[in-house]
Amino acid sequence: MQSLNKNGVSITQTPGEEKFVKCCLGAFRGQIYFQYDYRHFDSKLFSTVAKTLDECRRRRDEWIAKK
Repeated sequence: MQSLNKNGVSITQTPGEEKFVKCCLGAFRGQIYFQYDYRHFDSKLFSTVAKTLDECRRRRDEWIAKK
């Protein structure tokens, strides 16, 4: 399984970078979700899990708008 973490630290390190992986979460009866990380230009990390990549990006955009 792919991961966005190495030794407990996000591998999304470059400002403006986004990374995502599809994952099957057993807690949600085997449904497919996207794990999504985005490193903002101020070096803060945004991370979420959602059913679609579009939903992840929408949440990211809302997070940025609140900054």
